[in-house]
Amino acid sequence: MEMPLYYYHVIAFLAGFILDCIFGDPYFMPHPVKAMGKLIGALEKHYLAQPADGKKRREQGRETVLIVLLCTVAVTDLLFMGSYAIHPIAGCVVEAILTYYALAARCLCKESMKVYKALKNGPIEEARKAVSMIVGRDTENLDEEGVTKAAVETVAENASDGVIAPMLYLAIGGPVLGMLYKAINTMDSMIGYKNEKYIDFGRAAAKLDDIVNFLPSRISAWLMIFASNFLGVHFIASEAKRIYLRDRRNHASPNSAQTESVCAGALGIQLAGDASYFGQIVHKPTIGDGRRRVNPEDIRYANRLMYGATILCLILCIAALVGVCCVFFNGVDFWKLLMMKMKKV
Repeated sequence: MEMPLYYYHVIAFLAGFILDCIFGDPYFMPHPVKAMGKLIGALEKHYLAQPADGKKRREQGRETVLIVLLCTVAVTDLLFMGSYAIHPIAGCVVEAILTYYALAARCLCKESMKVYKALKNGPIEEARKAVSMIVGRDTENLDEEGVTKAAVETVAENASDGVIAPMLYLAIGGPVLGMLYKAINTMDSMIGYKNEKYIDFGRAAAKLDDIVNFLPSRISAWLMIFASNFLGVHFIASEAKRIYLRDRRNHASPNSAQTESVCAGALGIQLAGDASYFGQIVHKPTIGDGRRRVNPEDIRYANRLMYGATILCLILCIAALVGVCCVFFNGVDFWKLLMMKMKKV
């Protein structure tokens, strides 16, 4: 009896996660997100060079979103289906690599820990430079607390955007849906700003990102709350839940404050507040009570919380995928046959 093809999806999903945990983003290799970024940048340059009113800019923004999504689906599906047409093992390998590319847990931890090390060992200028690589706000005037808060907020928010959300979409729809999510998220990070330049052009990208992250951000928040019970004395699950229920809407975005509020509550710190973007101060409500001051160690704790929630998500996804295999793809018979062969050996 041959292995049901769906089982290769389970194996590729787990293998991709393990590859990300070991290697992180392969800076020396081409990355799909970089290709997405170049396409978005080229379309932005093309459209914004044309004179247009607000209505026309919004149309151009929708066209940009459509082109990027169609290109992403076409290329990913070609790689995905083409490799499986050659051989299931080839397809599994390609799917695992695409899954690996879609996840960013190791990269998020690595880049945020550069900020931590700069705060501990170097001048504030190095810490500002390190945090500028992972946040969209202006960093040149941040003090130590401001740099730390920016790094913690980025880890908390991207626990959903960069790890758990793509993991959920990969589990549901494989690399095609996973890469589609990454394309939406990349567009939002590049053109989804509410400033004069992008308020119209980036509206479609920003709205679509809000939609695809609506459920994942809330699932991520509850996973983080649950994980807080098992991560040590620095985390208070009851406070994580309390602050989440109180402050989860303290952002203009319907999703950003979901995981940030859990992190603030679990660690007993205060996040968010006013920040500068492109030279303009953006006024934001604070998140959390601030029972103590933020310090660089909170970057480490935020990463621990991110990984705790990620492991829980992995377990749930694998359980769901195996359950689907057993129910719909003759998986029970396959496992029985596999166990019989192992006993004979």
